[in-house]
Amino acid sequence: MTTKKIMRKLKLQIQAGKATPAPPVGTTLGPVGINIGDFVSRFNEKTREMGNDVIPVELTVYEDRTFDFILKTPPASRLLLKMLGQEKGSGKNVLSKVGTLTKQQVEEVAKQKMPDLNTKDLEKATKIIAGTARSMGIEIK
Repeated sequence: MTTKKIMRKLKLQIQAGKATPAPPVGTTLGPVGINIGDFVSRFNEKTREMGNDVIPVELTVYEDRTFDFILKTPPASRLLLKMLGQEKGSGKNVLSKVGTLTKQQVEEVAKQKMPDLNTKDLEKATKIIAGTARSMGIEIK
């Protein structure tokens, strides 16, 4: 079996099931020469059931203009804000808080993010997510 030679790796964040050839997707993929319509349809098909979450995508483009992509879990910050029902975090996390989550809620987010974190230990994963929460102005009780 011959392996394809990788031309480029790209990272995108696109709303689940709502990719379009318009910017930013088209402007990112156009210069590498892959079939944008093919990517959009494959991405939308795989993410249709994921609601309104923003899905990070790692796209590998090969020299023959073919591609593969891997879907990641939504960013921890988005998951935390969704749990709080907020649009965005605090710009001044020390002075103003946007809300409060329980340790159990933070653990739920850690379980969801576990495949993309660099630990397999739930306790350590929870600490990583708690750090993200603190940096956004979210208190943990």
